[in-house]
Amino acid sequence: MCRLLRVSEDTVRRDLRELDEAGLLRRVHGGALPRAHTQLSHRARAELYQPAKHAVAQVAAGLIQSGQVVFIDGGTTTLEVARCLPRELRATVITVSPPVALALADHPGIEVRLVGGRLHPEALTVVGADTVEALRQIRADLCVLGVCSLHSEGGITASHAEEAATKRAMIHHAAETVAVLTADKLGTLSPFVVAPAERVATLVTEARAPEATLSPFRKLNLRILTA
Repeated sequence: MCRLLRVSEDTVRRDLRELDEAGLLRRVHGGALPRAHTQLSHRARAELYQPAKHAVAQVAAGLIQSGQVVFIDGGTTTLEVARCLPRELRATVITVSPPVALALADHPGIEVRLVGGRLHPEALTVVGADTVEALRQIRADLCVLGVCSLHSEGGITASHAEEAATKRAMIHHAAETVAVLTADKLGTLSPFVVAPAERVATLVTEARAPEATLSPFRKLNLRILTA
């Protein structure tokens, strides 16, 4: 940037700091990253990118196999995954999301377990120490993770500290993690760290995601599926 703009390093650092304070980017060591979109309510997010979320969810739902114990995270895309699960599937779903539990209430072959805790009103997930402790008592085959932000270097990050702790517990206690997200969340950063990007085994996103955005994740040997 110094060479491009013909200014000093101090000027670049000061400008990046001011842009961070204005909420236009996220200052990190050695540079800056795009910020994630402002966190909206669950209802508002449910209306965004609905066809894309449904397409991503159909691909992710196909990764769940009969006989598995599966964590399904909160979020509007993971809610679509729950709605897309085939009626012949036989599995156990543990979720921190009341909407996910309700979506699966009438499924004939799925045993649904809703983890307890305090309800986060914006995300409509349960959070807190009780939630994290309950997740620690479970060994899941698969974690279907809703992602606020995913960056190849910054990793998986979340908008709220308690949500980050819940997501971290699910990742840690699952044999494999599948991240489901729309393309706008790739290459962005939120305030609270969940885990390195390498903890994701499979990334499911939109086919419209540019190859330049996906390339850093391919270098991490993530399996990438697009819808």
